Amino acid sequence: MAARDTETAQKQIDEIEALSSIYGDDWCVVDEDERIFCIKISDCLEQPKWTLCLQVILPPEYPTSAPPVYQLNAPWLRRQDYMELGNSLEEICVQNLGESILYLWVEKIREVLVEKSQSSDPGPVIKKITEEIEEDYDDDDFSLDCQLNQDNTVKTLNFITPESQEGEELPRIHHGNPITDRRSTFQAHLAPVVSPKQVKTVLDKLYENKKIENATHNIYAYRIYCEDKQTYLQDCEDDGETAAGGRLLHLMQILHVRNVLVVVSRWYGGILLGPDRFKHINNCARNILVEYNYTNSAEESSKQLGKNRRIRKDNKKKSER
Repeated sequence: MAARDTETAQKQIDEIEALSSIYGDDWCVVDEDERIFCIKISDCLEQPKWTLCLQVILPPEYPTSAPPVYQLNAPWLRRQDYMELGNSLEEICVQNLGESILYLWVEKIREVLVEKSQSSDPGPVIKKITEEIEEDYDDDDFSLDCQLNQDNTVKTLNFITPESQEGEELPRIHHGNPITDRRSTFQAHLAPVVSPKQVKTVLDKLYENKKIENATHNIYAYRIYCEDKQTYLQDCEDDGETAAGGRLLHLMQILHVRNVLVVVSRWYGGILLGPDRFKHINNCARNILVEYNYTNSAEESSKQLGKNRRIRKDNKKKSER
């Protein structure tokens, strides 16, 4: 049994090394300990029209006696497309039991994308949607846990952010400690900003990193204080995770932060988290804001959140009278 397990593990290692060599920057490691990987697949190398991200989780028994767990992510991907691609991948799995199949999966997906590109289809309509089932949440779901369960934390994902080009005003970008829950991983990124142009510059640089670009969602919000008008310039983006950007901006408003951009990347692990996903997004954001002194300690900011929540409840009771 031990010899078989060793052989299986070696097959995984060999396959991962081969895929990394073949696909280069399009292949990335999301979480090595959990064996989560993703690859960006396009119909062509230059000016791709159709692109899809294949995320896989490799169980310890793969490839000997268990298939990979997969997730297909693309803004244009409809339910019918997903089912057809899924059937093709499962057919490959059945035809190659006990064998390494990730390369076959990637090339099958690429074949489908090339066919779409060569058809009369005008191209994808880019609109990301959340993988989560939409539910109604009350304001209490916005509250943050002061301390996270130790099992939900993982080691920092180390990103190399490209250096700014000459003449470009790129603020320093910081990366926070990630949170993992039920195979979904969340990580915040922060940069000081004083103009919308800087916001765009930071986002462009972050997306040059393949791990971040291939995240299922990159939710962000920023607040810039305009001294001359004594008002705030602020905006947010859900990136398909419905309402997450607005909640993140609301957090930053409650904490009275200014001149900062916060991006929270989420790599979806295939298991729905429900309202817990909002808590993880906001915990990541608050932790990095505390770490880089944009707000008070975690305990004090929790008190502020509690105070604001009580005010909302009091106002709600008054309006009901």
